Amino acid sequence: MVRSDIPKSVWHARLGAYLPQRISWRLALGFGLMVVMMVLTLGQATLQGYSQASLNDHFATTDLPRMLRVQSLSLQTEGVGIALTRLVYAPRENRIAEYTDIDARNRRIDGIIELLATELMDTDQETTLKRLQACRAVYAEAFIDTADEIEGNNLPAATALLHDRLNPALKAMLVESNSLLQRERGRIEAQVEQARHHVEQVALWRAIVSGVAIALAIGLSVGTARSVVNPLTQIEEAAQRIARGDYASRVSSTGTQEVDRVGHALNSMTQAVVRHQHELRHLAFHDPLTDLPNRAMLLQPDASGAMVGNSVALMDLARLKTINETLGYATGDTVIKAIALRINDVLQGAAEADLIGPQPVLARISGGTFALVFNAPDRDSVDQLRGRIEVAMAAPAVCNGHSVDLNLAFGLVANNHNAPLQAMDALLRNAEVALHSAKRAALGFAWYSEAQEAARLGHLNLLSDLRLAVATSQLQMWLQPKFSLVTGSAVGAEALVRWQHPTRGFVSPAEFVPFAEQTGYITLVTDWMLDQALHTLAIWQTSHPELSIAVNVSTRDLQDKDFAQRVVKKLTASRVPAHSLRLEITESGLMNDAQHSISLLHALREIGMPLSIDDFGTGYSSLAYLQQMPVSELKIDRSFIDGVDTQPGTQKLVKAMIEMGHGLDMTVTAEGVETEAERATIIRLGCDVIQGYLTGRPLHGVALQAWFDGLPT
Repeated sequence: MVRSDIPKSVWHARLGAYLPQRISWRLALGFGLMVVMMVLTLGQATLQGYSQASLNDHFATTDLPRMLRVQSLSLQTEGVGIALTRLVYAPRENRIAEYTDIDARNRRIDGIIELLATELMDTDQETTLKRLQACRAVYAEAFIDTADEIEGNNLPAATALLHDRLNPALKAMLVESNSLLQRERGRIEAQVEQARHHVEQVALWRAIVSGVAIALAIGLSVGTARSVVNPLTQIEEAAQRIARGDYASRVSSTGTQEVDRVGHALNSMTQAVVRHQHELRHLAFHDPLTDLPNRAMLLQPDASGAMVGNSVALMDLARLKTINETLGYATGDTVIKAIALRINDVLQGAAEADLIGPQPVLARISGGTFALVFNAPDRDSVDQLRGRIEVAMAAPAVCNGHSVDLNLAFGLVANNHNAPLQAMDALLRNAEVALHSAKRAALGFAWYSEAQEAARLGHLNLLSDLRLAVATSQLQMWLQPKFSLVTGSAVGAEALVRWQHPTRGFVSPAEFVPFAEQTGYITLVTDWMLDQALHTLAIWQTSHPELSIAVNVSTRDLQDKDFAQRVVKKLTASRVPAHSLRLEITESGLMNDAQHSISLLHALREIGMPLSIDDFGTGYSSLAYLQQMPVSELKIDRSFIDGVDTQPGTQKLVKAMIEMGHGLDMTVTAEGVETEAERATIIRLGCDVIQGYLTGRPLHGVALQAWFDGLPT
């Protein structure tokens, strides 16, 4: 007796266990019984069986792969959108990987579209595909424009293109691809339903011929139908989960070989997608050169506990730019990898010696900069670790036959154990402040302190006020007279910038000029000083046309290809003769880019402007470059003049400078002369012009006018 309390699904499972595992075999068994029982219906039954097999085979080999391709099209389109967002905000060193990903996805999209163009037979589907191709063309054009803006470092424009053109085009592609997918699903479901309905009609017809045959046929037909429909439903649900981004679930075995092959293919595709996503994540959070974590990994909000430490050492390789330019980028990359290997060896030894905690993290931030995050019991341990790293860098790295010194500068941060642990971005920022402090002081390392932070913020505020200071005339031009040692007459003056801040009072040039140089604001100061000097010279032309004013030119100005044209425009507007305005360039500024500096100096000399080398002797001038420069004055730095009367060795050096300047047809000026003994000495050595507190301090306002009025006309 059959138990009625057993669910139908259990009976179906039991029945399936006794049935063959292939759909074709199950159909053959059913039709064999029908042949025995109904010879008259053999032809129709055989035809129906082969028709059903053909339908199933067509579905497995044609319809389902086409539906999966359409579904893959949607996935690739969504992936392109995500990759484009990363590309817009990615640092320059990470863009190659993003471009590679986007190009690969675009090729997959184009390949799928080409296949679908040959497979789709439905008119509505072909129309939808044409719209999809049009959207693809719009997206391709927008992508090219966005890439141009990204490579031009125009992030606002690239972001605008992403939101205004790229994302709408991708959304339109998704709409059309989803439309294709829904129609394919609808068509497949209609075919399955039609086949099922036909099987049930045949089963009913057989029941009329023979009750026993019909009973057997119905049971076998229902079992066969369920063995196809249920697995297909499972596959469809799995495909929908994949479309929603759920890659954890898998299509289970159905007991039907043909359907199981489709499920296995879908599982393989899911595993490939997951593997590709893992690769993308690895590329996003690791440095491709050293395979170390990158800055993004360190700053991940969900970073693992290994990323947490109470100490950070930020290390920067000196002269990496020179190594790349001189020996090539391949050598630079080899040096960076060698540094990473040596630091990892040091970390392993330090952890074994309990100098630092377990699982320190070494990351490459950018270029030759590395960040080391670790736990240390105290500052002494951090300092010992730094010493070990310096010892590891003592031996040069041999790259392609070249020996390269490995000099690292350190910025160190150690959290107080009694203080709350700082966030990783705060630790990195503080370490960077300390690193910059070490570089500015030409030290091997520096510890972070609150004073550095206050000074940094103070300089930022000061620089933000500098532009306003230029616009509102808070700056002042002071002039220090220069006198001929032959005639005793004034020959001109050097212009010195001063800043009278409305709230801070007097701000020393040594406090704001170096930072203005770094940020580029110094060009504003130079232009303001040129305007003031030309305005003063225009007044002097009527009574003292022989006087000149020298204005200091920064390294930033020398790097500006339009600087000479700007000076010419200012001269023309002021109607001051070019020989009355003198430009002073520091020796170190000239040698920063000697070839470009020489071209700029020749352009200025051609308009009749005299040029001077300031602070001579403190830089590293090449005599080969010096003789190419159209310079008319050599100014010996005050460090050589201070106490020159009591230093025979310095006298020989100064005399050699004077003779070299005269040999190159230059006037030689001594800066910083403060005593009569110093003046007598430089006169004896043959110097031409004197400048210093002995003959005149910097003057401004009433004092300057009084000096000017006292000059003989």
